[in-house]
Amino acid sequence: MLSRRKFFQVGAGSLASMLIGSKVNAMEHISEVLGVTEKYISGRPPVDKRCFKSETIEKAIAATKKKIKDPKLAWMFENCFPNTLDTTCEYTVVDGKPDTFVITGDIHAMWLRDSSAQVFPYVAFAAKDKELQSMLRGVINRQTESIIIDPYANAFNLEATGSEWESDNTVMKPELHERKWEIDSLCYPVRLAYNYWKTTGDKTPFDANWQKAMGEIYKTFVEQQRKEDLGPYKFTRVTDRQADTLLNFGVGSPVNPVGMIVSSFRPSDDATIFGFLIPSNLFAIVSLRQMAEMLKTLRNDTTLANKCTALADEVEAAVQKYGVVEHPKYGKMYAFEVDGFGGQVLMDDANVPSLIALPYLGCVKQNDPIYQNTRKFILSSDNPYFFKGTAAEGVGSPHTGLGFIWPMSIIMRANTTDNKEEIAYCVEMLKNCDGETGFMHESFDKDNPKQFSRSWFAWSNTLFGELLYKIYNN
Repeated sequence: MLSRRKFFQVGAGSLASMLIGSKVNAMEHISEVLGVTEKYISGRPPVDKRCFKSETIEKAIAATKKKIKDPKLAWMFENCFPNTLDTTCEYTVVDGKPDTFVITGDIHAMWLRDSSAQVFPYVAFAAKDKELQSMLRGVINRQTESIIIDPYANAFNLEATGSEWESDNTVMKPELHERKWEIDSLCYPVRLAYNYWKTTGDKTPFDANWQKAMGEIYKTFVEQQRKEDLGPYKFTRVTDRQADTLLNFGVGSPVNPVGMIVSSFRPSDDATIFGFLIPSNLFAIVSLRQMAEMLKTLRNDTTLANKCTALADEVEAAVQKYGVVEHPKYGKMYAFEVDGFGGQVLMDDANVPSLIALPYLGCVKQNDPIYQNTRKFILSSDNPYFFKGTAAEGVGSPHTGLGFIWPMSIIMRANTTDNKEEIAYCVEMLKNCDGETGFMHESFDKDNPKQFSRSWFAWSNTLFGELLYKIYNN
């Protein structure tokens, strides 16, 4: 089995060779398309091989394609926007309830983060599409069960089959694919549930089980404030990658318990340097307040709701006190990570939540002065993971190494500005950096987009499709 983002695919080779299990049949024809992209032949699986079909989404694709005058961009939109539905949504009904297992792409496992983000662009269409609602309810139901199984896990198996990481030195269960503690893994399911409820008005998924999962999220956040002790979570792995394990016998670097929440790993699944990961703490504030509203309205649980609100206020105060730093060039800006003792990491990582993506997630206002200062820093050579080459410029990640830009960072740059020229610049870079495949990837070489990682990365594909849909339907 391929490990998460560790496998590195160079060039536009056979996509089918990367696919796992039942998805080979669904996607195998795409490898035949890669060499003839100048004809802009659809890269989607045949209709009878698609995992989930939505007439509402098909109509949106057709209508939007007509508005996109650039033939390559129109082709890429048609390939990318439905990619999650086409290739990753394993929908079924269990005991009368929808159940949707959403794989990340080239790994047959469900990340809480990725699965939420992959289906999120379809939420806006769900109010008038009962079948789409059912699929999304299935995701929420599956995530609820997963959080109850283990709120510290980031990725889960379809069934209790174990995984290649079962030898990790942590409390592994057979239902888990991987157990890296990341704050955003618990925030993303809240974001999906909240927006699904607000869009559709459907209260069905929010039963006592869901309420129990919300209690687990609150409990885990409090434990990882580490006020009383280090908490129950430890993690080490036998590996040659420094970022795949935690120091100090599995608890990570020391933090001063100032009120923020420790995230042992980043959204990239790489270990944090300092445990207070600022973009994830800001995301947690939003999630806690959304939880409070839902718990009060849907479950009449004012006790837990009030606890969530109080924790959000505490984390917010701590972020403003310890997470905002004075940069000699940019002024007040957000650090990427801090430890509460004065230690700080100034950078950004392309994985979302990132600093540049904060307005997209509703964590800050786009015109907020501290955010704007942070954004200027991120998009400059002062950010050690901002790369500029002959093909493009953008933010990368320690996960994929120096010189590799993530399309996701360019998408988020476009999502967080009202400057039409900047948006057009981002779209042009994305169009020209597909490696002539018609799809987005995890990362690409700043000078040669045909060198890329992860041919099948549904999150990046659907995120790109969401961006184009917004641009052409605004």
